[in-house]
Amino acid sequence: MEKTGPIKFAREVRLEAAKVTWPARKETMVTTGMIFLMAFVSAIFLFLVDLVLGQAIRAVLGLGG
Repeated sequence: MEKTGPIKFAREVRLEAAKVTWPARKETMVTTGMIFLMAFVSAIFLFLVDLVLGQAIRAVLGLGG
């Protein structure tokens, strides 16, 4: 591998960073909203599955009322 000086390295990093396509603010906000929505839906789903399985196990083992 070719050794590169710090100045050449910094120039190359800057050139590569200029090639990056950053998402627009609107796209970032929509994506963030979707992530929060999916996390909320997943949490509700897992809560309900836990509730049902807990009740089923209690019924099979004859615990509680």
